[in-house]
Formats: sequence, structure tokens, C-alpha cells
Amino acid sequence: MQHDLVIKGGKVVTASEIFVADVGVSGGKIATLGSNLSGDEVIDATNKLVMPGGIEAHCHIAQESGMGLMSADDYETGSISAAFGGNSCFVPFAAQKVGQSVAETLSTYDGRASTKSVIDYSYHLILTDPNADVLAELPGVFERGITSFKIFMTYATRVSDAQILDIMTMARRYGGLTMVHAENHDMLTWMSSALVENGYTDPKFHAPSRPAIAEEEAINRVISLAKLTNAPLMIVHVSTPKGAALVAEARSEGAYIFGETCPHYLLLTRNDLDRSGKEGAKYICSPPLRDKNTQSILWRHVAAGTFSVVSSDHAPYRFDDTGKFANGPDVDFRKIANGMPGIEMRLPILFSEGVMKGRINLNQFVALSSTNAARLYGMHPFKGTMAIGADADIAIWDPNLTKVAGETHDYVNYNPFEGMEITGWPVTVLTRGQKIVENDKLIANPGDGVFVKRGRTDLSGLTGTHLPETDPIYNFGANIFT
Repeated sequence: MQHDLVIKGGKVVTASEIFVADVGVSGGKIATLGSNLSGDEVIDATNKLVMPGGIEAHCHIAQESGMGLMSADDYETGSISAAFGGNSCFVPFAAQKVGQSVAETLSTYDGRASTKSVIDYSYHLILTDPNADVLAELPGVFERGITSFKIFMTYATRVSDAQILDIMTMARRYGGLTMVHAENHDMLTWMSSALVENGYTDPKFHAPSRPAIAEEEAINRVISLAKLTNAPLMIVHVSTPKGAALVAEARSEGAYIFGETCPHYLLLTRNDLDRSGKEGAKYICSPPLRDKNTQSILWRHVAAGTFSVVSSDHAPYRFDDTGKFANGPDVDFRKIANGMPGIEMRLPILFSEGVMKGRINLNQFVALSSTNAARLYGMHPFKGTMAIGADADIAIWDPNLTKVAGETHDYVNYNPFEGMEITGWPVTVLTRGQKIVENDKLIANPGDGVFVKRGRTDLSGLTGTHLPETDPIYNFGANIFT
């Protein structure tokens, strides 16, 4: 069989296996895994790792913040940066504005994405105004293949517990996944006001303004809501030991609970906020950076499987008056743009600090970087794995290539991980068999990426929760989840 492309002699890594094989690609799909394959084009992967391309499932691209500030990256620069970081697909957010219909929201983001992305893409729909009319639109959203929703428990865009229950119930009915930013809004507001009123306004005070207990309370509460509805829940960017423990405990009980953490919580600390001048503003993100002890505990949860994914939470704002200081150079920490870039550094950091330092193995790396996201967000088995029939979304890694982190390909003018020595980098990235990046050069063109229609969340391995008050067998025959 003559293939369109053959990747020869590499070590193929999946979430469960490692083996040396040639990979034959035809028609944009993985057609053959074998030896001595022939193809019209050949890539020599000797001494390289051949893995599924990363799926970046938490990033803010061409999206307005709660302050109304547009992110620095559009779908062109954001997708290019993602590709240089080993990703072949990403799922940014389509954020509903209060009073806006879902149809209007998705039309806006279609216009921002369709002609610009160099890699395949989908959206998580952020719901900020889940009124009856909006909820009535959601079946059509599932039909289109957008099967995940994000909600906030803080900020002006927060939704109430009752609204969370409505959204979770709808997602459960259609096989979707609810994602939540879990922090207690009133705790944060109270702490921030107390600090500022006493003159503590510098960037470093962002860290104590968002105490760990505010995350822990919200995680505990939203897990309870998910158990009541027996609905799948992803708690994004978990940053605290107790928060991670709550996720682990719920999973051990069989609940449909999933967790995510991010590289900045594994490598950076609150001391980075205490840099000279306004440099600390580069490290303002929410939840905030914690401490060294927290890092060690979070790494243990990564290894133990508490976290299904490690995502970047790429929230790109330039370190100037168009981004971090859009409200002025001398404002208090509450008015500094909230978020850090990281889409290009996510996988090299996870590989270097995780695999190369023995914290996780190669199979776990693939699971955390690609396969689990594909399962959770309805893209498996056509994405996220090295299997015959899957899209040829492939990243070829040089595990011995060492570089010092520096300038990246996003539109942000700083890298929070700059100066760190990183071992293990992607050298070639393909989406559906087409080269996107090769040897530090962009091959693809804007618009080459296509929208991915996604399916149901894979809940295998978990039993769910069945509270007697919601079970018709124990509830006098009442069925509230029709």
C-alpha cells in the first residue's frame, strides 16, 4: 500500500502503549501502523517520539474579558502558538454576553475563527445569561456538536446555584459536560475590598485577595450540585490541595467529577507577584498562584489521576496599556487585566517537568495532553489517539532537545516561563495529515483548521451518584429528570 505520508522509525506513544512502528497516513487519517511502509512523503522519526497532537481544551482566544478587554490573540496568532507548542486542535471559548442569544454568540465566534485558525477547533459555550429562551436554544447547540458549557461562580458573569442546576440538567440530558470556574464571589469581594481600603493595592496583593478557602468552598458546593443532578462536571484550574482532594474524593465515590490544573500552578508561586515595579502584574491570574508546598501536592494529584487534563488557561494580555494596564498604569490589583499566556509552553513544561523529572510517565503525558481531553469533550476516537482510522493529528517530539524558554509565537510580549531550561520539544506537528509546523517553521495557512463537531462526554469508569431523593424507586415514583 502506498501512503500519502509515512512517519518512519519513531517510538509511537499512546495513553496505554509504547512501541516502535512506522505510521502510514492516507486521506488525512492514520491508515497503517506497521513496518517497512512506503509513502509519497517520508518523515524520519528515528530517536523521536510520535504521539497524538495535543488538544488544548482551555484557552481564551479572540474573547472579551469580564472587563470588556479583547484578548491579545486572535484565532490566527493563538492557533499558531498552540501548534508550535505541539497542539493539533484546540477548544477556546465562545462567550455569551448578557442579553445575547446563543445563535448570536456562535455566529460572532464563527466569524472570528473560520478563516484564521491553522489547527482544528471547536468552542466551549460560556453561559452568562441562562434564561428560559437561552436554555431552549441548547438542544440545537448539541446538534451542532458543541457539547460543553462553562459557567462562573464569581465575576459579574457569575450564575446562581439554581441556574447551575438548570444548566447541568440540560447538559446531562444530552451527554454534555459543564465546566466551572469555582471561587466564592462574596469571599473574594470582601477580601479585595478589605485590602484596598487599607492601602494594599500592589499586584502582589492579588494573591491574598483570593484565599484558598474561597476556591475550596466553591468546589465543595458545585460538586454537591453535580451530585444532586448526577451530571458530569469539570472543575477547571484547580489550584489548592483541598480543592484537589475534594475532586479525588468525589471521583472515588463514582461521581461524574473531573478536574484540571495548569502549568503555572505547578511551576510558579505567589512570590512571582512580588517582583519589582509592576512586573508582578504579569503573574496575575485567577485563581492566583499559590506556594511551593501546594505545587508538590498538585503534582502528586497529577500523577495519581485526580486531574484528567493539564491545560494552559491561556488568557493573553500584553504587558502594556493595551492589555494588563488598559485601565491605567497605577490602578489597584483589581483593575489589572487578569490572566497569563501559556498555550505554547503547556506541553513542553509538562514533558520537561513531568516526564523528564519522573513525576509522570509517557503514557500519562499523552493522556493528560490529548487523549483525556478527546474523551471528555466528545472527540474520541477520531482525535486524541494513534489508532487506525483516527485523524492523523500527530506531534513528533525530540525528547532530548533542550532549549531555554524565551519568545513565543503568540501576540503577548512576555513569557511567564522565560529563562526556564526545558528538555523535550515538538519538532513537527500535523493536523489531519497536513504539516502545520516543521523545524521551527510554520507550514500551514490561516483557515486550514476546520470546526470539529463533537459528541458525548465519555463517562466510562464512573458510576454516577444516585441520591434517594431523586431516584423514582425511593422517591414514591417521582421522576424529575424526564
